[in-house]
Amino acid sequence: MTSPEESAVYQGMAGPIEASPSGTGKPRRPRVAIDVSGILVDPAEHPGDAELDWTRFFGNDRPVELEIGSGKGLFLVTAAAARPGHNFLGIELARKYAKLAAERAARRAVTNVRVWPGDARSIVARRIPESSLLAVHVYFPDPWWKKRHKKRRVFNEALVEGIFRALEPAGELHVATDVEEYFDVIRELMAAEPRLAPLPEPETRPPEHDLDYLTNFERKFRIEGRAIYRAAYRKS
Repeated sequence: MTSPEESAVYQGMAGPIEASPSGTGKPRRPRVAIDVSGILVDPAEHPGDAELDWTRFFGNDRPVELEIGSGKGLFLVTAAAARPGHNFLGIELARKYAKLAAERAARRAVTNVRVWPGDARSIVARRIPESSLLAVHVYFPDPWWKKRHKKRRVFNEALVEGIFRALEPAGELHVATDVEEYFDVIRELMAAEPRLAPLPEPETRPPEHDLDYLTNFERKFRIEGRAIYRAAYRKS
């Protein structure tokens, strides 16, 4: 079934229907370019390791929330639309997904979003100003299943230290994953940082529509009936 957001995209496409190049005979419409200037960050315009100036970066002094691993931008754009008085920065390692997230924000005319294609670990460690974030969100990080690849997991001691440094007093970290083993690792890492105190487990409510999920991954996993593990912490 086509989601409401996808339907809006299809309806906004222009131009004649073309034959499918795959030979299936199914027609398709040409993709319309979406202007993501001002949303998709060009890292070349922010060289070096100097801390970012949020007022210059966003053009205002609103509170800033960060999403690490923003994927296709479902949470990022939904949260930004719901909280127009906040600024949102999403960091996504895969540039193609960063661009999709930026396009999603552009389609919804959400102006308080920026998407940075890059490695969140280095950006959090070097570029995020100290005590400057209202909240950090990490949803469904890549589990890197193979033992030799687990060192690539975004959640490690260095990231926890970076998050603590970046959060303002009483700032919050929100985490969700469908991988119980990874969730146990995250909880162990957080238990070793007592300056980030655990909050009550966030409640899970039934979705009200097809896009009423944190991320595309959450939508997929909940439809499949998988357990979702959630946690929240506050800087004390």
